[in-house]
Parts: sequence; structure tokens; C-alpha cells
Amino acid sequence: MAAKEIHSKRRLFIVATIFIAIICNYLDRQLLSILKPEILDYFSIGDMEYAWIVNVFLICYAVMYPVSGILVDRFGPKPVMFAGIVAWSLACIGGGLANDVVLFTVCRGILGLAEPTIFAGQIVAVTVWFEKRHRATANSLCTAGGSLGTVIAPLVIAWISRYLPWNEVFIVSGVAGLVIALIWLFVYRNPSPDVLAVTMDRDAEAGPAAEEPYFTWKGLWGTRSLWGVLLIRMISDPVWYFCCFWLPGYLRQMGQMQGLSHQETLDMIQYIGGVPFLFGAIGGILSSVWSDHLVKKGMPALKARKVMMISISFVAPLCVAVPYVSQCASIPFDGRILLVVAIFSLIAIMCLSWLYTICVVIAEAFPVKNVASVVGITAGAGAVGGAVFNIFIGSLLAHMGNLLFAVMGVMHLISSLILWKMVRKETVK
Repeated sequence: MAAKEIHSKRRLFIVATIFIAIICNYLDRQLLSILKPEILDYFSIGDMEYAWIVNVFLICYAVMYPVSGILVDRFGPKPVMFAGIVAWSLACIGGGLANDVVLFTVCRGILGLAEPTIFAGQIVAVTVWFEKRHRATANSLCTAGGSLGTVIAPLVIAWISRYLPWNEVFIVSGVAGLVIALIWLFVYRNPSPDVLAVTMDRDAEAGPAAEEPYFTWKGLWGTRSLWGVLLIRMISDPVWYFCCFWLPGYLRQMGQMQGLSHQETLDMIQYIGGVPFLFGAIGGILSSVWSDHLVKKGMPALKARKVMMISISFVAPLCVAVPYVSQCASIPFDGRILLVVAIFSLIAIMCLSWLYTICVVIAEAFPVKNVASVVGITAGAGAVGGAVFNIFIGSLLAHMGNLLFAVMGVMHLISSLILWKMVRKETVK
């Protein structure tokens, strides 16, 4: 078999393994929200304690995001991603074996520390294995695992929960992750010199762009755009974290208030829980296509991204309608559920459009050699914003739901103003 054909197959296996690993990543993450009623009953806790469990995950996630990039740069994607997958899988198994809420929370914290490794490693693996003209496609295929994970998580978790208690579902999910870790260990190889010659030559052909001056670490913090993107993610990301961590539980609580049993609400989530995430993934891709279309028509690239993101942010105020729709006695229960899912489908489209495109904004605003650092810093800030917001969600959801959804309705609008005013093309002087 020709070397070129072997390398092509290796590339496909690498992308497929990362894709599946990211699906497992999101399945483990969604276990908590989908099985929230059972977990709260088992540990005899309420929404406030649940909020702190989520916060431990988010804080650890935020801290580890930039650290993961440093580890991958030093040791490479293979060992760091392998260690990360093993760690989050063992943490998932540990959560299933935990007999008190403190140990369970510690396991969720370890999950948060381990999960960013795959996203830092993914970027490097794709870069060294794929030519520049193929990297965007390969990276998109890998990242699509996250969107698919949020879609299939309710289906898979609800189906397994029919036959196993919640803690055994955690164990099954963790074991699946360990299998993926072993596959990654055998599938990934550092690229051979002939592969690197092709991929690096592609970079070298970029000419002056390849030697573009870049900011020092200290200089990076002096740029207005870094602070702009940091604020954007800190303010806007919590809306997406709500969708991931709280929406399935919110829908199940609507069912319980209607008199449905735990199993009936779980059945409901199995069929509709993934709908917002499916529409969000499709909408996020289409909005990216739209921004590319604006570029093709002659609009400056950074401005095109801004126009798309700001335009779609006007969906955000729909959040305000959620508590009124969910509590409206004149609307049949099925109708209320469908309306809430429809609203959050539009919100998910907005959130993923921003999350897919903000990295493109960073790439177009900063020198190439600063992009990974800015992505790590700002993604960590987004997780911090989610953690801070979660402190208030538990109490607001129970007693002041109207205020909670009103706040979510303006967060992307505020971020739009920051995006337009603070983010610009940064050049080293």
C-alpha cells in the first residue's frame, strides 16, 4: 500500500476517533442535567446544591482550559488527550460509585479538569496532519461531535436509564470513554517527516503571513480586543451553559408540575430534549455560511463576522417569554412544552452561531501565533462567567424565574455592543 494512501487512512481514523471522543465528552457532561431529578433525590439536595455541583465543574474547566494548551504544546496531543480521556472517564465512573454528594462533586470537578484537554489537543492534531486547505473541514468534522453529543445525549441516556439506575448509567458511560482512550492510543501517531513536509510547506507558502510579528504574553493583555472578547464570552457563554446544564432539568420539572412521573418526564426528554441542540448545530453552521457569503460579496472579514453575530443576537429577548409560556394555564401542556422547546431552539441557534464564530473573530483580529492563547484565555473566561451565573440560577429558577430569563434575554445584546466597539484588528507596533 502506498505511503500516501496509508497517511490518508490515518487522517480519517484520527478525525473519526476525535469525533467519537468529543461525543463521549458531551455525553458525560449531559448526564448531570438529564438525570438531575434522580440525582437530587438520591443525595437529598435541591437546586442551590445542584448549582454548586455545576459550578465546581465550570471552575475547574475554566482553570484547565489555558493549562491544557500549554500541556499540549509541551508534550503533544497523543499523551495529553489520552490522559484527559482516561481521567474524565474515571471521574464519570467515580460519580456513579459516589455515596455522598461531596465525593460526587469532587468527581465532577475532575471531569472539568480533564475535558478541555481534547479541545486543545484536537487543534494541534489537525494542524500537523492536514494541509492548510483541508484543516478547516477536518476541524469542523471533529467539532461536530460536540453538537451531535448534545443531540443524542437525551436519547442515549434516557434509553439506558430505562434499564439501569442513574449511578450505573454513569459507570457505563465512563467505561465507554476508557475504550475510546485505548483506541486513541493505537490510532494516533506523530506524523512522519514526509507528512510534516507537506503540512509545513503549506504554512511556509503563506509567505509574509507566516512571519507576522506577534504579541508577547504581556503585550497581549494590553490589547483592547483581548479584553473585548474576554468580556463577550464571560457575558454570553452562560446562556449556552444554561441550555446544557439546566434546560433538560427545567423541562422535566415542567412535566413533574403537571403530575408526570420521573419515568414519564425522562421519556419526554428522550424525544424532545435534543431538539434545541440539533437546531442549534444546523443554525450555527448556516450562520457561518452566511458570514462567509458576506465576505465573498466584498465585506471585510472581521466586519462580516460582527454583522452576522450582532444580527442574530436580536433573538435573545425571546428568553423573556419562557416563564410566561411554561406557566400559562390556557395553553395545553403539550403546547407549552413545544413552545419552550421552540424558543430554546432559536436561542441555541444564536448561542452556537456565536460560539462557532468567535474563534474565527479571534483568528482575524490577532496574529496567528497569538490565536491559541487568546482562545484559551477567553474560553476560560466564558466558563468563569457560567460559574458566576450559576450561583444565582438555583435561587432565581425556584423563586424569581421571570428575572432569570429576563437577564438571559439581554446578555447577547450587551455582548453585541462590546463586540462592535472593542474588537478590532490588532497589530504589533
